[in-house]
Amino acid sequence: MACIFDEDNIQLNIQFDNKYDAIKEAGKILLNRDCIEPEYIDAMIEREDKVSVYIGNGVAIPHGVGGSEKYIKKSGLSFLQIPEGIDFGDGKIAYLVIGIAGVDGEHLDILANIAVTCSDVEKVEQLKKATTKESVLSILDM
Repeated sequence: MACIFDEDNIQLNIQFDNKYDAIKEAGKILLNRDCIEPEYIDAMIEREDKVSVYIGNGVAIPHGVGGSEKYIKKSGLSFLQIPEGIDFGDGKIAYLVIGIAGVDGEHLDILANIAVTCSDVEKVEQLKKATTKESVLSILDM
């Protein structure tokens, strides 16, 4: 899997007014890395409007709706650490927002890898408290 995930895809200790701003920023990182077309960010927001991308344990994984694959140029991840958290509705607070774009079905492999990591409460705590991009990279190990 030729996944684009390095220090340039990580933002630590940031805050947002709402979940849509966080999703847009996760998409903007992928856009700036030339992984996606701008339309994919709209598809990420549409996904959240249809079904919440909050997966539990303080983690949200925004990605596009079905059919938005045509806006993906290459696979990539973005990582946002939000210490104060952002409300994804119904009291679900995300402290980590991980944007995903995957070509040729790679997003399913990426989602599976992230889901395994983010189901480990200890690893999520480490990611929430990480102070360096290197530590995020080593914990996610993509």
